Amino acid sequence: MRDFSLALQDRIDIIIQNWIEAVRSDDQLESAKELTYNGVRDSVPMVLQAIVTMLSQSQESDIRTLVEKSLEHGTLRAKQGYDAEEIAREYRLLRWVIFEALEPELFKASATEVSRAYRLIDTALDEVIAKCFQTFTQERFQELKDLQNQLQLTNQELTRLVRANQENLSHLAHELKTPLTSIIGYSDLFLRQQQNYSEIKGSVPNIGHIDRVLNSGRLLLRLINDTLEISRYEAGQIKLQLAPIRLPDVLATVVEIIEPLAKAKGLEIAVECHLSDDQVVTDCLRLQQIITNLTSNAIRYTTAGTVTIKSELLPDKYWTVTVSDTGIGIAPDDCDRIFQPYFRADNSLISGIPDSTGLGLAIVARLVNLLQGKIELVSEVGVGSSFTVIFPLELDGV
Repeated sequence: MRDFSLALQDRIDIIIQNWIEAVRSDDQLESAKELTYNGVRDSVPMVLQAIVTMLSQSQESDIRTLVEKSLEHGTLRAKQGYDAEEIAREYRLLRWVIFEALEPELFKASATEVSRAYRLIDTALDEVIAKCFQTFTQERFQELKDLQNQLQLTNQELTRLVRANQENLSHLAHELKTPLTSIIGYSDLFLRQQQNYSEIKGSVPNIGHIDRVLNSGRLLLRLINDTLEISRYEAGQIKLQLAPIRLPDVLATVVEIIEPLAKAKGLEIAVECHLSDDQVVTDCLRLQQIITNLTSNAIRYTTAGTVTIKSELLPDKYWTVTVSDTGIGIAPDDCDRIFQPYFRADNSLISGIPDSTGLGLAIVARLVNLLQGKIELVSEVGVGSSFTVIFPLELDGV
């Protein structure tokens, strides 16, 4: 029986050299291109030496060395960033290079001798691949576990930082509100006195500047209040007070609040309510806040026409409230971003649009989510917008 172990022993160096060249020239083995010569070579010489022992007819099979080195190889390849396909491809190339190196000897051997050599080499390489994948997988699982632990720690730290930031923001906002309220109060008082007493009308220079201070103060106060509202939502501090409500009364309250704004712009407010008393269970204050924000937003961006508030019952225990207008509309690219905090569509080419904090619709989106609803937007530039909020008649698990 021909002994191929000597032929393999004599060709180990050339096999390693040819294999490394094949690996580095393979476009599908990207990870290998980042390694040094020794990094690619790793324990392959020991694997080949073990195969030599297995092929030898005078020595016992060296399976133990194969197992040990293949286990080490799998761990190393995982740390080097290989994926499973690259490892399989490396060993496929090694198999090919080994048989290519032994080809002259195999041509001289009998069919039985060639069959034995193929069987032993294939068995050895199959064992190497199996054990290599075993430790490769274990190493990958450990990396994932370590990453999960690190992400958990990072998430805990981010949660702590967010909570601290929210507390700092809330504290700062409350500190700002006190002097700001005084500025607004004194400015408003001064302007009302100027309007009530004809003898001082026109006697105070730059009275328009005071009016701008008052308007800017009110805008800043609204921004602070809106920011606090967003902060409370993100911190989970908004508690719902659920109870059956009379929706017509809620809509009437909203109209009472925003009607002066509509009259100032010559707009008509239309209300359609198709729900009877006590059909809806929700948080009355938060619902009113949602409808008020949507309606005041509609008035802000409508220069002529009508703002409509419509509510109706849907199948499967849902109901809707829709606020639509005949305003300037929203560009398609902005529709997906309109509910993001501080986002404001570009209306620079349209005159007469009041300043906005960019938080009104963001607050609406969060309150709608809190009330287990969803909001849909249909808008066309120059035609108008329609915001439809869909709510369940009763909230679950609250």
